[in-house]
Amino acid sequence: MVRPFEHDTPQLGLRFHDPRPTRRTWQVRQLVAEARDRVEEEFGDVWVEGEISNFRPASSGHVYFTLKDAEAQLSAVLFRRQAMLLRFRPEDGMQVRLRGKVTIYEQRGQLQIVADMMEPVGAGSLQLAFEQLRDRLKAEGLFEQSRKRPLPAFPRRVAVVTSPTGAVIRDFLNVAGRRHSALEILLIPVAVQGDAAPGEIEAALAAANALGAALAPDLIVLARGGGSLEDLAAFNSERVARAIVASRLPVVSAIGHETDFTIADFVADLRAPTPSAAAELVTEAQHKIGEHLAELRHRLDRAMRFQLLQARQKLTRLPLARAEQRMAAGMHRRQQRLDELYERLEEAMAGQIRSYRETVAELQASVLGHDPRRQLGAAREQLAALQARLDHSLERSIAGLAYRAAAVEDRLYRAATVSVAGRRSEWAAMESKLRALSPLAVLERGYALVRDEQGRVVRSVAQLSPQMRVTTRVADGEFTGTVEQVTKREG
Repeated sequence: MVRPFEHDTPQLGLRFHDPRPTRRTWQVRQLVAEARDRVEEEFGDVWVEGEISNFRPASSGHVYFTLKDAEAQLSAVLFRRQAMLLRFRPEDGMQVRLRGKVTIYEQRGQLQIVADMMEPVGAGSLQLAFEQLRDRLKAEGLFEQSRKRPLPAFPRRVAVVTSPTGAVIRDFLNVAGRRHSALEILLIPVAVQGDAAPGEIEAALAAANALGAALAPDLIVLARGGGSLEDLAAFNSERVARAIVASRLPVVSAIGHETDFTIADFVADLRAPTPSAAAELVTEAQHKIGEHLAELRHRLDRAMRFQLLQARQKLTRLPLARAEQRMAAGMHRRQQRLDELYERLEEAMAGQIRSYRETVAELQASVLGHDPRRQLGAAREQLAALQARLDHSLERSIAGLAYRAAAVEDRLYRAATVSVAGRRSEWAAMESKLRALSPLAVLERGYALVRDEQGRVVRSVAQLSPQMRVTTRVADGEFTGTVEQVTKREG
């Protein structure tokens, strides 16, 4: 096949022309950015209705989820400022209507909607089943307060029905041991999620009621660490609800969902917002004061959210320049990218944290048969003293090394000015000493020096508070950050 081309032919005086049009080649970034601009221009303010799935809140306050119907799905994001204005808690399976701007997340080339507001318009299948069972059991009188029994003020033994792994049982043991060291805890292990969970929980409640006098508990705590509507399906089952009602022992539900209720919460003799709170309730009769304060705080929070929502609605009516809108969109995309990177960091750390938790669990199990209070107190005092000595020694060591390094550097300088050529070997030896004595060598081994906003060295987490800015010095420089969370290491 002969292809047309264009060039001069001097011998014949002819010129050929290539009729093919010039092709434009896009860079991926350019093409995605152009597509994003056109999508945002066409769908800059739309309303979309669908069902929430894969609901995932980030530690930054942003929330990510998928909006779907029977035939399609769309990624969605609600940034922190808008999420704080919600008057309800979004969950998987919830039918919602949201307003926002359709855009393309460039890092993944993914179509998504950035929501400005969201409102519920219906319930998913799990929510509907929950409401139907709730109404039916309520009609039978199983939720009546007159049916429920008070907890014993001074229980001697408590049966905890929960998973033997995870943080729930450890949190319960920690709080109960600190508040009531003589309280005996009887763990009845069950699955708290999955198809087998309702049957195992039902059997565990029956077994706790059937124990003989030597092991009979005074009450039962049904505990789990919270989760989505799908995760809590076992605690919304009729089998578990009727097993709680049939128990002759008082039952405390501690599902770990502070804002939402399960069927188990409605039929239990008492509801605790978390397993740790359940440990406090069973060891302290005066718990109603705390519940009253929590209710007042909840009402205040709802009132604040309503005021913020009204202010937000007024703000959205003000015209914004297109440049400001594009700047806000770019900031949102970078915030979303930051959330993704943070999630990767959390996943990388999760494996190491699980390993530490397993080690702690093994050590804890090895001392459960003994009274560790005296040894633990002495160990804590010794640890505090060693920590103080270590901090003091580190500061003195860094200051001393800095002084000695300066002296060595001065000696090297004087030696070099006398005779550089004749004392090259001595220079090298002193330089080696300088490197060994440098305070940076300490930092290069992984240590860091943290100072607060006033420039004081941070020696204890007691000096820190959330949102405080700190400056951290490492081997090759320093950086400034904000404290997200303060956790005191016990023991």
